[in-house]
Amino acid sequence: MLNIGCHLSNSKGYMNMCNEAASIGANTFQFFTRNPRGGAAKEIDPADAEKAIAFMRENNFVKILAHAPYTLNPCAERPEVREFTLNTMRDDLKRMEYTPGNMYNFHPGSHVGQGIGKGIELITEMLNAILEPEQSTTVLLETMSGKGSEVGSRFEELRRIIDGTELNEKLGVCLDTCHVFDGGYDIVNDLEGVLDEFDRVIGIGRLKAIHINDTKNPFSSHKDRHEKIGEGSIGIEAFGRIVNHPALRDLPFYLETPNELDGYGREIALLRGLVREE
Repeated sequence: MLNIGCHLSNSKGYMNMCNEAASIGANTFQFFTRNPRGGAAKEIDPADAEKAIAFMRENNFVKILAHAPYTLNPCAERPEVREFTLNTMRDDLKRMEYTPGNMYNFHPGSHVGQGIGKGIELITEMLNAILEPEQSTTVLLETMSGKGSEVGSRFEELRRIIDGTELNEKLGVCLDTCHVFDGGYDIVNDLEGVLDEFDRVIGIGRLKAIHINDTKNPFSSHKDRHEKIGEGSIGIEAFGRIVNHPALRDLPFYLETPNELDGYGREIALLRGLVREE
């Protein structure tokens, strides 16, 4: 079975997200750790987290994915922005231990004119400051589209971040289909070639999750505008190849398309319908 979920609001706690996910046929979900445009974090109810862990175990959920706020920039030019990012992510990783063994995804950031090399240096400095040997959470670097001064649109950039991180066994990658296509990796016409390149540069074992999104943009546009599945430039046939690829089909997939809950349910059914029996 395809392991798939969507992005849900965590405003009402873990059990609410579990119930919403189950109501649309999902067996995982993604959520923001806190307000995606701010720094406030809702206090975690330990009892709610424990109920959710039991529910997910009983209902065969796979790993859930927390997403860092968009306001974070690990390689910002301004020290106060970097400090805010470090403190927020450090707190997020502590909070993740209420639901141990899951994943935490973040955008590597934008170097804002400092250059890719300096950006990568600052990102690795932050990771070396916040990662702990005892943490159970896997931290994922997200593939980016390459708009502006974003770091992480090329596999080589993610590799350099991994190599510069001391506890890199705690790191993985989340591949966003919209971002990589917009970033110049042709997953429509050469999925095999893209995955071969990922394996050569990063190692396919580092790939832990897929953000499965169509795109409003043409190939290699270096923009970032998600579209509903099958309604954009990637198209339904390519998604059929993605969900059936041997290197991808057992990974968790997370929808971030412009949808409400019922729309996510339809997309989950659509994508599951593309899965071929082995």
